[in-house]
Amino acid sequence: MNKVVISGTGLYTPSQSISNEELIACFNAYVQKFNQENAAAIAAGEVKALEESSVAFIEKASGIKSRYVINKDGVLDVDRMVPRIPERSDDEPSVMCEIAINACQQALERAGRTAADVDAVICAASNMQRAYPAMAVEIQNALGIDGYGFDMNVACSSATFGIQAAVSAIQSGQARAVLVVSPEITSGHLNWRDRDSHFIFGDACTAILLERADLATSKHQFEIVGLKLKTQFSNNIRNNFGFLNRADESGIGKPDKLFRQQGRKVFKDVCPMAAAMITSTVEASGIAIPDVKRFWLHQANLNMNLLISRMILGRDATPEESPTILDTYANTSSAGSIIAFHKYQDDLAAGTVGVICSFGAGYSIGCVVVRKLP
Repeated sequence: MNKVVISGTGLYTPSQSISNEELIACFNAYVQKFNQENAAAIAAGEVKALEESSVAFIEKASGIKSRYVINKDGVLDVDRMVPRIPERSDDEPSVMCEIAINACQQALERAGRTAADVDAVICAASNMQRAYPAMAVEIQNALGIDGYGFDMNVACSSATFGIQAAVSAIQSGQARAVLVVSPEITSGHLNWRDRDSHFIFGDACTAILLERADLATSKHQFEIVGLKLKTQFSNNIRNNFGFLNRADESGIGKPDKLFRQQGRKVFKDVCPMAAAMITSTVEASGIAIPDVKRFWLHQANLNMNLLISRMILGRDATPEESPTILDTYANTSSAGSIIAFHKYQDDLAAGTVGVICSFGAGYSIGCVVVRKLP
């Protein structure tokens, strides 16, 4: 089978950012307004009063200090608290397509490739802007790629699952090169009025170009050494929004149509699963854990990453071993581990081994072992 390399990565970062201080000011204003408007019902015990939050709570719970978003003023409008993203005509590029093109063009440039060198596009993200046509086909068309494209959703593990699909296509000879792009507009499915989760997500888009190793000419190549995927069903992270919602009007506008999770259960379940997965995938690749010099982990929660690294290494990881980007990006779903990889790879020497690992709703875990090439 053909050997496969990652030859280029790209990143789109929105121009607008929301600090914890700005977010808390809006959230607490909403809480005060809600409690005032429902004062009588609260006093009668018919409605539960909402609790204010704080910057200290957010940073202790997650390690997040700010997040990038496609639209800021809609989120911080206390009467709205939803991003303003106007619909576009069918003749215009969709928002997801627009940010995907940006990231893909960066990945192609870094790899020294053009659209003519690519045979497929996989749009791998936790939510798609529409059901059909596939977002990947629109992105493929916008880039001018002659080949095929398809969408896939494995929540926060979409990008790593997309890498696996790309590797299989290249190994089999179906494609010379495949773009895996993850346009994550998470601000659209986040409940900005929920104290326990309103601070979690941010928007971004990543792109990864994978190629046949014998054809790649990039100066930034990483050989795919090992790859493993796992899913285990859980309701602890869930979003019930979908096309069937219109078939039962009673559910329209309910909180379960947005992101929701049972955070403590997720933490308890996922950390040992991710640590075991990384360890087994590395060892199955014939590599000892001490020889892994970098862990590009899913960027959802700093405490999770610290614990997972400790479980793998038997000690605390250094910032160089397990770089963090969630402090400024927050949780960007499937893009998170790829943002970390994109930003923290150029300092590695040839021969260095690293692991890209995602974990999230499903539960789903994707683990990719890579080696830096000369």
